[in-house]
Amino acid sequence: MNGRVIFIGAGPGAADLITVRGAQRLAQADVVLFDALTDPALRQYAPHATWIDVGKRGFCDSTGQTTIDALLVRHAQRHAVVVRLKGGDPSVFGRLEEELEALAEHGIESEVVPGVTAAIAAAAATQRPLTRRGLGRSVSLSTAMTKEGSLKASRTADTEVFYMAGRQLAALGRRLLAAGWPADTPICVVSRAGWPDQLSSDHQPGTLGSAALLHAGRPTVVTVGAGARVVASAPKTSTLEARQDSVETRAA
Repeated sequence: MNGRVIFIGAGPGAADLITVRGAQRLAQADVVLFDALTDPALRQYAPHATWIDVGKRGFCDSTGQTTIDALLVRHAQRHAVVVRLKGGDPSVFGRLEEELEALAEHGIESEVVPGVTAAIAAAAATQRPLTRRGLGRSVSLSTAMTKEGSLKASRTADTEVFYMAGRQLAALGRRLLAAGWPADTPICVVSRAGWPDQLSSDHQPGTLGSAALLHAGRPTVVTVGAGARVVASAPKTSTLEARQDSVETRAA
């Protein structure tokens, strides 16, 4: 008799961003297949489960999708509860469809527990609502890079959020201008949103490339348009200048 698989959104960063339901379901796990960007502290919720690293980054898989699908099926056929722990929200750039289809083909029951996606965490970290009354009625979530390796930018919503753009910031700025965004469009870049060491910086399309050094090697989301505008009373989060000051202080 098959067990069941529970897909849980772990949130984009620190372990305490998981939902109460997510933590409760995780505690039931016999086996946990976890993503690379999930906080190791989440193990406290399922200390007796077997934890299997199936992490991958972008389109360069460390663990191929077909392998993950096969592992889910195999463990669900041997255990009562298998948890697929995904960073962010399973339904947002989480390859959820392929895994649901693999389970359905084998008659395996599944459940999806939503989580906080990086765009929402970045908005919270910088205190910049993605929607604004009278200014921002629509939000688009996109991957900057396609599977074929081409860079895409668009202007289809009042606020556009681009995932996985960290290595192509200068080129993304040029694409935004070509897509019709004005030169003075506000852009907010946040890396490791939801983690204690999250960083943010403010730009316009022509200066977006200057964010590359600050956010190098870190999971990055880029918010463009209405949702990137600073709220007048909101405090600033970590910026390029703040990080430079920190480096100089440690050096002294």
